[in-house]
Amino acid sequence: MSDYLSIHPENPQQRLIAKAAEIVRKGGVIAYPTDSVYAIGCHIGDKQAMDRIRAIRQVDKNHNFTLMCRDLSELASYARVDNSAFRSLKAHTPGPFTFILPATSEVPRRLMHPKRKTIGLRVPDSPIAQSLLEELGEPMMSVTLIMPGDEYPLSDPYDIRAALEMHVDVLIDGGHCGLEPTTVVDMTGPVPEITRQGMGDFSA
Repeated sequence: MSDYLSIHPENPQQRLIAKAAEIVRKGGVIAYPTDSVYAIGCHIGDKQAMDRIRAIRQVDKNHNFTLMCRDLSELASYARVDNSAFRSLKAHTPGPFTFILPATSEVPRRLMHPKRKTIGLRVPDSPIAQSLLEELGEPMMSVTLIMPGDEYPLSDPYDIRAALEMHVDVLIDGGHCGLEPTTVVDMTGPVPEITRQGMGDFSA
């Protein structure tokens, strides 16, 4: 049975954020809201927790996780970013974008794209997600909370609780989330390429 924490979406209660972060640090799996959709996450170094998330989503070991970061300085520790890419990232973070970037040696091999040696990173514009990352003091591995066979992510905390309370260790109820995932931007080439149009408007 998971811990169910009702957290204010604009003014997160620090006591509850600290409780959630401690569960993640100890190897727990968390369902939490972002600025786009609900996500499932775990500690960056925890292979067992990642395997649990893959089992929940019923995806294989090649499914890409996203590294949730607090800010650009944290992001730069895990991805190689030139000046042009940095300006673009700065203009679009925090926000509903996932950026595909060349991974640095800081990224565990199992988290990279196996052939391209890339990593997906993002800086969410969500008080709950930001508070959680701040309390953890490091990035968190995440995937969209979409259940096997479903077309859209789960957005209602009560539906999420019904589906996942026996499978995750903590569920943050931050109210309803949207159904539209992030826009994915591949930054590995000479010009950024949108590989999935989602919530964010990258053209701006």
